[in-house]
Amino acid sequence: MPSSISPDQGDDLETCVLRFSDLDLKDTNLINPSISLKAELDVNTKKKYSFAKKKAFALFVKTKEVPAPSFECKEKWWKCCQQLFTDQTSIHRHVATQHANEICHQTASILKQLAVTLSTSKSLKSADKRNPLTEYLTENHEVSAWLPDVSCFSPDKLISGQGSDEGEVLLYYCYRDLEDPHGVCAWQTALCQHLHLTGKVRIATEGINGTVGGTKLATRLYVEVMLSCPLFKDYLCKDDFKTSKGGACCFPELRVGVFEEIVPMGISPSKISYKKPGIHLSPGEFHKEVEKFLSQANRKQSDTILLDCRNFYESKIGRFQGCLAPDIRKFSYFPSYVDKNLELFREKRILMYCTGGIRCERGSAYLKAKGVCKEVFQLKGGIHKYLEEFPDGFYKGKLFVFDERYALSYNSDIVSECSFCGAPWDQYKLCSTSQCRQLVLTCPACQGQGLTACCVTCQEKGSRPASSPTQNSFKEECECTARRPRIPSELS
Repeated sequence: MPSSISPDQGDDLETCVLRFSDLDLKDTNLINPSISLKAELDVNTKKKYSFAKKKAFALFVKTKEVPAPSFECKEKWWKCCQQLFTDQTSIHRHVATQHANEICHQTASILKQLAVTLSTSKSLKSADKRNPLTEYLTENHEVSAWLPDVSCFSPDKLISGQGSDEGEVLLYYCYRDLEDPHGVCAWQTALCQHLHLTGKVRIATEGINGTVGGTKLATRLYVEVMLSCPLFKDYLCKDDFKTSKGGACCFPELRVGVFEEIVPMGISPSKISYKKPGIHLSPGEFHKEVEKFLSQANRKQSDTILLDCRNFYESKIGRFQGCLAPDIRKFSYFPSYVDKNLELFREKRILMYCTGGIRCERGSAYLKAKGVCKEVFQLKGGIHKYLEEFPDGFYKGKLFVFDERYALSYNSDIVSECSFCGAPWDQYKLCSTSQCRQLVLTCPACQGQGLTACCVTCQEKGSRPASSPTQNSFKEECECTARRPRIPSELS
């Protein structure tokens, strides 16, 4: 983590950090972020800001290092924005002029984590005791100390081969209490940049949730670092990482941020905790439960409900046979769905599943908290792990994923159809109308007829001349969403 600070810097630093407690680290509209930040500081704290900015700058440059060719006297070069820099002056000039926003955001994170480190150090000193985890964090201040050594690898091993045939996508999560999510955010940002990974990583006080893509070497090194990090090594194992064909090309960029929840259910973790989930079933155990459920002559009278807690567009192209798949658009609607249909779950055994398992952790905790179910079970590792063991099992169709691949195929079953002609079809495309983000199932024949929008409303708007940016002519949630109840009722 960042360099240690002397005790006499403490009070000023805390003041400095408090001034940035509401800083939006995702704001990319700052005209000059350095000036905007520094203007908030008084004379006594400007030096603390300068210290943090230097650390942020050095860290960013460090992540761009690549080994220099063997015939060069220098040990390292730098690669950034598809450009190669052979001397420090040129890379420094490039970073200063082209990456001011990133430095600004990293500076704010460093200020926050320094304050946490300082506060922790003070409390430890007054208590005259040390916590092993905190000790590691306070003694290893440099974020670079948490980055793997890649000097022995050719840069091509980390950068090239990022296509879907040669690269890989990792999916994982880890629920565990984190005292310093901003510090973990700074480290994760540096780690992913260092390994040339793209994707999304969400961090909160309740844990971490990541989906990253890159070369197979990069993803292997990422897993090794996560499994050896004292923060996670007692909570993660290799089996917790799900892999699939892909690469850095599957994501437009890298996004790492701190949030209240690592999966957005819309309820504070302090109210519904991950520490009280349903009973985890291995893919094999879950398979046997589903088999028993499907063998029943009258499933409507069964005491078991096979519950898909994903969104409607996910279950539309792939799902377990005989499941209840709520027609909801977001996971944050799931609690309201449970509340509205609570009687449906009374005295029932619930078998829950989702893509990788993370939504079931909080979703099952919410369902259990209602106190109406007989038992609540969840599929450990989600559909992803189930399909690794049972590609021709009870899950039929494709597995939806939240990246530019849209779906993974493990079997030849097609369970959905073209929205226009009804032919079997399960390959999503975005609505062709500008600004609309709805997903569309339209087969090649219908696409050839120009049927590429999600609904009639969007199809008509797509044929009109583009309106000016100031005219709010339509919204994303068009006719498709308007005709669907936000929270459906399953009770007759």
